[in-house]
Amino acid sequence: MTSVEQTLQRAWLARGWVAWALRPLAALYGTVAALRRALYRWGWCQAQTLPVPVIVVGNLVIGGAGKTPTVMAIVRLLRRRGQVPGIVSRGHGRRSNGRRSPRRRDKACLEVSSHTSASECGDEPKLLHLRCGAPMVVGRDRVAAARLLLARHPDVNVIVSDDGLQHLRLARTAQVLVFDERGIGNGWLLPAGPLREPLARTVPARSVVLYNAAAPTTDWPGSAAQGSLAGVVPLAAWWQGQPAAQAALVALYGRPLLAAAGVARPERFFGMLREAGMSITPMPLPDHHDFKTLPWPPTTADVVLTEKDAVKIDPQRIGSTRVWVAALDFAPPPAFDAALLALLPGLADPAQDSPGQLLQKLPGKSHGNAPA
Repeated sequence: MTSVEQTLQRAWLARGWVAWALRPLAALYGTVAALRRALYRWGWCQAQTLPVPVIVVGNLVIGGAGKTPTVMAIVRLLRRRGQVPGIVSRGHGRRSNGRRSPRRRDKACLEVSSHTSASECGDEPKLLHLRCGAPMVVGRDRVAAARLLLARHPDVNVIVSDDGLQHLRLARTAQVLVFDERGIGNGWLLPAGPLREPLARTVPARSVVLYNAAAPTTDWPGSAAQGSLAGVVPLAAWWQGQPAAQAALVALYGRPLLAAAGVARPERFFGMLREAGMSITPMPLPDHHDFKTLPWPPTTADVVLTEKDAVKIDPQRIGSTRVWVAALDFAPPPAFDAALLALLPGLADPAQDSPGQLLQKLPGKSHGNAPA
């Protein structure tokens, strides 16, 4: 991250002088965001309803809170229930090809295939398509992306929208709100704090909360599911679809490893490797780093990467360096699965409680007011 990004990340955890200095801008941001929500509430702007159920996965705080593994887990859950899910995403980090400008390219919808590069669709969508194998379309307009997806894949009967919480134009059947160990940080809106929108006193209607942490980190009730390292796999084998293995991770004990991570919060990745007993030299990179040029010296013996970074590196480019891909093991608890399915027409288990009863049973700090 740049020094400015690092300063903001630290400021968002407390209400220091940097956060206070940005409060006027946060007030302006909050006013604009509230007006936008009001336009939809008053009916001046209309949310577009699709012919299939829509699950939106998003977070109130900026930065990586665990949306991508959550989308993967939801796709697996839907398939276990006999559904055919499809995925839509903005495709953050897409680059233009040919003479089209990045802005025009970003507005266009693109179906992701095995031949689509991460630069065309974005690194997270490419990873989702590789890991899930579900039909997927990216585009800034999620409604247009979803309609294209349904037109090309008429068997899809439920859509999962990756990072579309603030995309109010897309009507949703259910939404999953993801938090990590930061909770809501200092509780202030951008840019004085990490919040994209205020935390309401109660969980929004038709919503389920998932904490990518050891325990709930806000007053909202929800399930906690912390990811762990499933193991590592050589880059070439990862591209061939081979799973990561703990045995390969154990074989790296004692070796000096360079850990490179172009993600929003690289320290989480580095911490997992250290907790697994790895001796690493961390190399934090900007989020969505393109890896057009390999950032490590060509004489580096062993490098370990996240899957989000691996989608941008051709194994033929790595030379004599041994590049390992670390995969996460992430599975929400049964209570989360039941609460989400209860919000989807025809998918709830008749033996389960109602959505309201399930939400009341989910653990949380309290069911009262959110912190200021």
